[in-house]
Amino acid sequence: MASIIKKKIRGHTYYYAVQCQRVDGHPRIVWQKYLGKAEEIIRKLEGQPHHQPVSAQVFEFGALAALWTLAQRLQVVECINAHVTKREQGVSVGEYLVLAALNRCVAPTSKRRLAPWFENTCLRRWMAVKPAQLTSQRFWTHMDYVTEEAIRAIEQDLTQRLVQEFKVDLRCLVYDTTNFVSFLDSATASELAQRGHSKVKRHDLKQIGLALVVSTDFHLPLFHETYPGQRTDTVEFASVTEDLVARYQALAQHCVDVTLVYDKGNSSKENQARIEKSPFHFIASLSLAGHDDLLAVPLSNYTDLGGRWAGERAYRTQQQVWGQERTLVLTFNPTLYAGQIQGLAQHLKKATQALKELQRNLTAWREGRIKKGRSPQLSSVQAQVKRCLAAPYLDQILTVQVGEEQGLPTLSFTVEEAALSQVAQRYFGKTLLFTDQHTWSNADIVGGYRGQAWAESAFQTMKDPAFVSWSPVFHWTDSKIRVHAFYCVLALTLTSLLWREVQHAGIELSLTEILRCLGGIYEVAHIYSPESGQPDHLTLSKMDEQQRQLFDLLDLQRWQLQ
Repeated sequence: MASIIKKKIRGHTYYYAVQCQRVDGHPRIVWQKYLGKAEEIIRKLEGQPHHQPVSAQVFEFGALAALWTLAQRLQVVECINAHVTKREQGVSVGEYLVLAALNRCVAPTSKRRLAPWFENTCLRRWMAVKPAQLTSQRFWTHMDYVTEEAIRAIEQDLTQRLVQEFKVDLRCLVYDTTNFVSFLDSATASELAQRGHSKVKRHDLKQIGLALVVSTDFHLPLFHETYPGQRTDTVEFASVTEDLVARYQALAQHCVDVTLVYDKGNSSKENQARIEKSPFHFIASLSLAGHDDLLAVPLSNYTDLGGRWAGERAYRTQQQVWGQERTLVLTFNPTLYAGQIQGLAQHLKKATQALKELQRNLTAWREGRIKKGRSPQLSSVQAQVKRCLAAPYLDQILTVQVGEEQGLPTLSFTVEEAALSQVAQRYFGKTLLFTDQHTWSNADIVGGYRGQAWAESAFQTMKDPAFVSWSPVFHWTDSKIRVHAFYCVLALTLTSLLWREVQHAGIELSLTEILRCLGGIYEVAHIYSPESGQPDHLTLSKMDEQQRQLFDLLDLQRWQLQ
């Protein structure tokens, strides 16, 4: 006959059903079954089975769900597939490139690590892609389907879709360039990866140039071109003018009055002639050199810009610029003035310290305190002085005399305080703009030109190692570098759209804050043992107030598997 006994193990009480018999004259337990704790027994008697999951798996959800929604609204996969030639077999080229763009958005990695990343995201439910299909070789093979001509056609179609679906403001577009360093071996042949003037001061590395046209509406990319790293800004601007005109024709049906903004690095007589022949209006800047008449105008003749630019002043006139009558606006920004004064002070301090050190060294040679080594030569001293005066305006402020005494060079210098004051008064805090938008107010012209900040913000975003990053790039052929640039710009498009949607809803968060906040929303799979008979199920991680706000705004509930 069975009975119930209890056992106390490490302070906890457990119950067992046992059956006892006499064995060799002694009572022995010949059978027992574990029943559980008292509360578990009661739950079973009341018909409430309880099974704990044996494990859980966490998948990235929030940011990818939001970006996937935007990719579908743009019809990115369909657009890419419409311009590449591949048999309808396996994963499409469009799916490969969208997957690469989404990876760039949230967790930039190499192609070798793409499959493990994909397996731990919610994308595994939405894309008919197997991890085995995400090898580096498979990916590179599909990149080869995408030609330079296909990239242009895809981008033009996506731009049309972007404007139609999201009503992007096209009245003012900003053109700018940057470069990205690569770690290609010097012996690797490449037209795009070349050594040139590096904006990040890595002159020892090859670099790749990227030209962008973005809207002043949350830096949405509307045009891009990858170009050789040694090419100057002026030359690149000349080379893309025809492409910009072609893109204008595509945009004209949505906005007939498009103003292109670019800086003085792209301004030249030849480039301006090309813009004059194009349908674009323009706002650009000019070098202050050669405009002494404008620089001599006293600040008392300037007028306050007012509004968002209150405190800044502008002087407006009309003059001939490269044979055309243009509106010129010379602005004065007190903040810029203070920054330039500080910068000049630092350059001046560094230059005078270097000149004093050189002066001491030459004196030591003449006095015989230094006898070893090669004696200084007049030409070498002059070369060192030239390097000391390399920073802007120093050659106007420092008067340096290099002479010779006892067969050795001499050096003396003075700081011209009057020249320092004149340079600051004449040049600092000033920017010279010119435009063919003669009816625009000073504030409108300045505001249009300041839209360049959106292009700078776009490049800064693409250089963020955590989100939307250009790096790492492990491609060494020009065709693959162009495709890499394309899906990096596509990543910028999707994240910029996300930022725009959130800001338009009145939620004041930066793009990085949005991606980080959404990135904290995970999909959690609860996995049960087969013996339990309970199916596995998915749920979402606990959200804070801000995450819940974004979740509801972006309607991410639609992607949650119930």
